[in-house]
Amino acid sequence: MTGSEEPPAFRLAYVPGVTPTKWVRIWNERLPGTPLTLVGVPAAEAAALLRDGGADAGFVRLPVDRTDLSAIPLYAETTVVVLPKDRAATAVEEMSAEDLAEEIVLHPLDDPLDWERPPGRPAFERPATTADAVELVAAGVGLLVVPQSLARLHHRRDLTYRPLTGAPESRIALSWPEEKTTDLVEEFIGIVRGRTVNSTRGRPPTPPQPKAKRAEKKTGAPRKPAAGSKTSRGGAKPSKGGAAKRGKPRRRP
Repeated sequence: MTGSEEPPAFRLAYVPGVTPTKWVRIWNERLPGTPLTLVGVPAAEAAALLRDGGADAGFVRLPVDRTDLSAIPLYAETTVVVLPKDRAATAVEEMSAEDLAEEIVLHPLDDPLDWERPPGRPAFERPATTADAVELVAAGVGLLVVPQSLARLHHRRDLTYRPLTGAPESRIALSWPEEKTTDLVEEFIGIVRGRTVNSTRGRPPTPPQPKAKRAEKKTGAPRKPAAGSKTSRGGAKPSKGGAAKRGKPRRRP
């Protein structure tokens, strides 16, 4: 590589609420010579950014158009209600849609939840952004239903949140243009999927090794002759004295 050439770089987009720190750290450890640039993008503009080449891949909120974009679903977020800390509802651990029936619930134009409108009574106007809706909650205008990551992102000391049961969830996915699945994109996919540094995408499986032949059974040691036996491997059984005794000849009368 000549001095005029720049090293390859990887551009990673992410929508509000996503924290890509863990994956960026692993990338820097494995590919220190390939810089990774983070590109923050509003959720509604993420797909267009990827199509226009503004990023190589990105963390987006589903759904996305799969016509030209690939996507790997990663996780679903908990849906919560953002409300002032001095509200009586903060005494409960979680809330339901029925608890919001008489409440004004704000519905921002950039709402990432997949529903026509949230439960409760609608406000006269829809806030332009989630950040604007949070300000209205702090002013006592109404409540807000969002993914938990957005509630944390727009945290205020005078506000809190509670999980909302029976509500749709926002799902996060890794997405990229299908026709631009480069080697660097494959590297990042491997990191997100938890592949180790030694693993190789598409590596053929190790063929089974032939089993070693079992050793033949060994025969037992030769059986010892029974006690008192007259024969042995050494011949006749000797007497205690080491030689056989001779009997005295009988004398004739």
